Amino acid sequence: MTPHAVITGASAGIGAAIAALLGRNGWRLSLGARRVDRLPRDAYAAHLDVTDEASVARFLEGARAAHGGIDVLINNAGKAKGLAPLAEADPAHWREMVETNVMGVLHVTRAVLPEMIRRGSGHVVMIGSIAGHETYEKGGVYCATKRALQAITEAIRLETLGTGVRVTSVDPGLVETEFSVVRFDGDKERAAKVYADTRPLTADDVAECVWFALSRPAHVNVDLILVKPTDQASVGRVHRRA
Repeated sequence: MTPHAVITGASAGIGAAIAALLGRNGWRLSLGARRVDRLPRDAYAAHLDVTDEASVARFLEGARAAHGGIDVLINNAGKAKGLAPLAEADPAHWREMVETNVMGVLHVTRAVLPEMIRRGSGHVVMIGSIAGHETYEKGGVYCATKRALQAITEAIRLETLGTGVRVTSVDPGLVETEFSVVRFDGDKERAAKVYADTRPLTADDVAECVWFALSRPAHVNVDLILVKPTDQASVGRVHRRA
C-alpha cells in the first residue's frame, strides 16, 4: 500500500507543490488548510487551522478515517507578517507568527508522532527557512520562529532515536510563492518587488527536495536540506539584474 502523507498549509505554494508531486507518485494524501476551496478533490481535503487544537484533532480524525495510519507528516503551514523594526512592529503580527509557525507545528506533531513511535516507522518533515539560520533586520520575530523550529526538529530527532522515525528539515531561501503577499497584507505590487530582477526558487524546487528526503531507504535520514537559488548567497545577498 502506498504511504499516507498529511500536509498542512496545502492550499498553495510549497504545500500544494508537495501534494501534487506525491499525488503523481500515487501516495494517499490528507491535505489541510484554512482555504478549503483551494484544495484538490482527489484527496482527503478538509479545513485545518493549526493554531486550534480542536481543529487539528478533527482534521486528523478525518484523515485517519479516510486513509488509515499516518506514515508522513509534512509541517508546511507557516507565515511571515509585516516587515518593520522591532520598535515599530505590530504585536498582533508577532502573535500570529508564533502561533502558526511554532505552536501550530507543535500541535500537529504532538497529535501524530505517538502513532509513529508505536508503529516503529514514520517521517516528520519540517518546512523551515534560511531565516532559521541567518537573521535579517525587520524580520527578527519571523527568524526567531524558524530558529525555534530548528530546535524542535533536533529535539524530536533525539527523542525518537531508535524508534525508526525519521526527521528532516527542508529550509529554502528565496522562493516565489504567496509568502510575500501574505507578509504585506495582500499588497501584490510590494510583494513582486521581493522577486524582481532575480531568479528565485519555485515551489516545485522545494517539493523535489522533500521528495528526495522521503524517497531514501528507511535506514537513511536526511537531517537538513538548506536550498537557495543560484542568485542568493545569503539571506541578505541576492543578485539582481539591472
